[in-house]
Amino acid sequence: MRAGQVLPPLWAGRADFTVLVTHVGLGHALLALCEVWRGDARRPERLHLVALAPQAPTADEWAKAHAGSPRAPLASALLAVWPPSAPGLHVLALEGGCVRLTLAIGEAQALLPRLRLQADALLIADEAPEPGTARVDAPYFKALARLAAPGCTAVVCSPSPEVHEGLRAAGFEVAPVAAGLPEPAFITARLKPRVPPRGPAPLSVATREAVVVGAGLAGASAARALAQAGLRVTVFDAAEAPAAGASGNPAGLFHAIVNGEDGPYARLYRAAALRAAQVYAEALTTGAVAGSVQGLLRLASAGQDDAAMRQMLTRLGLPGAVAESMSAAEASARAGVPVATAAWLHPRGGWLAPGDWVRWQLQQPGVDFRGAQRVRGLHPAEGGRWQLRGDDERLLATSALVVLANAESAATLAPPAPHAWPLQRVRGQVSWWATGSPSPLALPLAGDGYALPLQGRMLCGATQQRAHEPGHGDTAVLEADHRFNLERYARLTGQPVPPLAACEGRVGWRLVSDDRLPVVGALPQAAPALPAARLTQARSWPRHPGLFVLTALGARGLTLAPLLGELVAAQALGLPWPLEQDLADAVDPARWAVRTVRAQGPARG
Repeated sequence: MRAGQVLPPLWAGRADFTVLVTHVGLGHALLALCEVWRGDARRPERLHLVALAPQAPTADEWAKAHAGSPRAPLASALLAVWPPSAPGLHVLALEGGCVRLTLAIGEAQALLPRLRLQADALLIADEAPEPGTARVDAPYFKALARLAAPGCTAVVCSPSPEVHEGLRAAGFEVAPVAAGLPEPAFITARLKPRVPPRGPAPLSVATREAVVVGAGLAGASAARALAQAGLRVTVFDAAEAPAAGASGNPAGLFHAIVNGEDGPYARLYRAAALRAAQVYAEALTTGAVAGSVQGLLRLASAGQDDAAMRQMLTRLGLPGAVAESMSAAEASARAGVPVATAAWLHPRGGWLAPGDWVRWQLQQPGVDFRGAQRVRGLHPAEGGRWQLRGDDERLLATSALVVLANAESAATLAPPAPHAWPLQRVRGQVSWWATGSPSPLALPLAGDGYALPLQGRMLCGATQQRAHEPGHGDTAVLEADHRFNLERYARLTGQPVPPLAACEGRVGWRLVSDDRLPVVGALPQAAPALPAARLTQARSWPRHPGLFVLTALGARGLTLAPLLGELVAAQALGLPWPLEQDLADAVDPARWAVRTVRAQGPARG
């Protein structure tokens, strides 16, 4: 494609520029585009690429295609972060995060309706599609137009009249074929829709600064994503130091989930785990964060065997880089301890010291942490901004963009919701003890509880006490909980346990929702001026401008936090979403209100 001839005048001087590439192929167009960006003195500060791939090339195919190429170093840099070829969206960061590639793996017909972005340019595949295929059908071009910003420029290398007509029907004005260029000639088209676009109202606000309330995993992840997008971010927390809550545990696990139905829950956790592995691997190289991305074993559910697990992976199209099935014998050999059942190996799972990561993120450029600053009030202010007030109504900040990432306090600080979020705090205690010699356990092991070998220590846990259960309100470390953790550790690993007196521990409370999914997104208005028929989807619900929430990560905060922080930033700033629309709907704070409207039915709507 001749992107280098078309895009530089379009992106000159821009802070952000988004390009949708309709076919990855072997990545030649992506690398050419990155090369043009690198060499342009007036390039945008951040280039966002969204690329469609029915099936992404493997690492071997990629390396072979670019061996000896002038762009081989750039190809190698992309290969170093190349994701496993699993269905869904994969976010990759290049050039120090200034180039961000969202690789969308799957058939275009299924993926395009689920993407959320506003493309400044479309690069439509080099090769001419076969007449009558989905790639020249009118719905295909209408789907592309839905993802295009007003005035979007399409660059097309195809002589196909079906392509030209499809663009015109979707609202593009097609320019004459450029003369005097070597074959294949390309055309350009500019989006000028004849009718206003239909669809969800944008959630984004125009601002270069933001406030985040809460300095745990959720708050640090939101601050990280906003700062990387070029904003100045102030983080307030009631505690003097970051990670004072459950994020202060010595370590925790992150990994994907494999489920036969592959519904929103499994897809969300798979996408989040793969992104977490990338983000944490980068953090580990600094030496400021303790952890490992060298794999994790999780025992299979009751009744599962490795043969059925292998069949499930094949049916779901999940490669071994996402998960492998192992017999009990194979899992035992990998774990270094007796494992009683078949198990899932998650090669890109692992563990992390959450407090290390939170503190490291809050020390990044563009982030200002302010501890011992409890936010007690949130009020609308002039110009669509929000005032945050502390003790004695003292003004702490005024901002057009606020992210509430302060666990259960987010629900009380936020404006009234259309439906109360069914959340509860769950107490958890972890236990650890010093080990006199290296543990035989070779990698983290999860199942009924977990066991995690650390440097000179073994960590296991965690208890779960919900409201009204014994011990739920205890802040002290309990001997009974140590005993409970040690019993599960013995069942999980087959290893002897230390005396109770040798155990140390920590107590924290995690916030969970009734459907076990987090609460993430723009805050919905309590009394929208729309008929009920318009409120049957979360994406249609009117929102408070500039006000977002990121909470209820439960016991899977390390897995979820990086990706969901990026989702909030993308929604708030109008950048390409790192999750499909249906997965964003699944975690949307309006989902309970939507269920209520649907339950009432059309007669009562």
